[in-house]
Amino acid sequence: MANLKHTVQRKAFSAAIDIALKRLNKDRQKGLLEIVDLAQKFMGDNFSAEAYDGARAIIKNPDHKWMRFVNTMLDELHPNVAKMTALNLGFEAAFYGTKQIRKNRDIYNCNIPWLILMDPTSACNLRCTGCWAAEYGYKLNLTFEEMDSIVTQAKELGVYFYMFTGGEPLVRKADIIKLCEKHRDCAFHSFTNGTLIDEEFCKKVQELGNLSFSLSLEGFEEANDGRRGEGIFQKVLHAMDLMKEYGLFFGTSVCYTRKNMDAVTSDEFYDLMIDHGCRYAWYFHYMPVGNEADVELMPTMEQREYIYKRLREVRALEGGKPIFLMDFQNDGEFVGGCIAGGRNYFHINANGDAEPCVFIHYSGANIRENTILECLQQPLFQAYRDNQPFNDNMLRPCPMLENPEMLQKMVKETGAKSTDLQSPETAEHLCGKCEPYAAEWKEHAEKIWSEHPFEKKGYKNYKK
Repeated sequence: MANLKHTVQRKAFSAAIDIALKRLNKDRQKGLLEIVDLAQKFMGDNFSAEAYDGARAIIKNPDHKWMRFVNTMLDELHPNVAKMTALNLGFEAAFYGTKQIRKNRDIYNCNIPWLILMDPTSACNLRCTGCWAAEYGYKLNLTFEEMDSIVTQAKELGVYFYMFTGGEPLVRKADIIKLCEKHRDCAFHSFTNGTLIDEEFCKKVQELGNLSFSLSLEGFEEANDGRRGEGIFQKVLHAMDLMKEYGLFFGTSVCYTRKNMDAVTSDEFYDLMIDHGCRYAWYFHYMPVGNEADVELMPTMEQREYIYKRLREVRALEGGKPIFLMDFQNDGEFVGGCIAGGRNYFHINANGDAEPCVFIHYSGANIRENTILECLQQPLFQAYRDNQPFNDNMLRPCPMLENPEMLQKMVKETGAKSTDLQSPETAEHLCGKCEPYAAEWKEHAEKIWSEHPFEKKGYKNYKK
């Protein structure tokens, strides 16, 4: 009965989206307002009433920065990509999936994530300096059957959003396409270096509509190619142009370090991304993962403060740039701190190990020996659940980078093992590299947080 109700709701939402998208071509403002009404009808209290009203206010102002952003996106996205994004990321993941996840957290007494990040392969066609993925080696793979099983099991728990990292996920693009075809009700997203994206692939993704991308860029041509190899920068821009031509949904992935901070937060960098069709950018703080990691690449305190303020300035309601920016480390206030350990996501590496975070290579469960539910119920993930948030200051969210004593404690108490197959690193060694940074950042973070002008949206652990 529940499955029948879900199917009927999906069909109703799909039909309503079709009508709204057709109306967009005749009267865009009216069509967008109908989409907001539709979202509120289906998603209700998943979002606040103020959020829906705020969206309506922006739509009614054609000169608003974010209205211009939406109009450009609608002009350039292929209709099938727009529909499948709304249907799978909107209806399935944000509405139906969220409700199922909340129920199952109570039923199974563990974290159930909103998305799962997995590595189809550890293989890569590049050899980038300082890549954490290289710590796993280059010969590991999840089979198609294993990836299919991950998605099939997790859908039963309410998970309808899946991301791919690696290695380079598109080394396995035939299997990724096959997975997207089989699970047409899911949203998929691939982080990629962009060099394996060609016209044939773009045509297939356009036809599917349920696969989006984040292409790695870490500065302009000289800096990017210095780390990734000669000619890679131009290949990435060419891939973006192809994806823009085919109306695909994509953005960039940026790792910020002490060396590239100025470049990747410059107006010129944002303009470059926007000109080539990027809608968003993920920003990731450099993490000193691996025995040979260079701690000198970690941002200075002044740089950390700067990027916190700069990204908010760029994505503000007024001014800035028409590109949506997300900072994995500095946006904790919007998601209640650390989202790892299955709280909102977890990572499955190419060896099948279920890790709490893409940056934290420890585990006590493997998908080849455990179900997805058993992976979520492993002691390390339960320790995450018991201790989240790791700090009431949402600018100090991570149990490794800003609260290194916490990760050491959890790994020791749960008996989790290193999943680094190249050069296993102890939690004490990893966290020892973070301790000076954490102590120094604490003073800066406390000052910023005390002066925070907005309501502090902290996460309350329902177990406490």
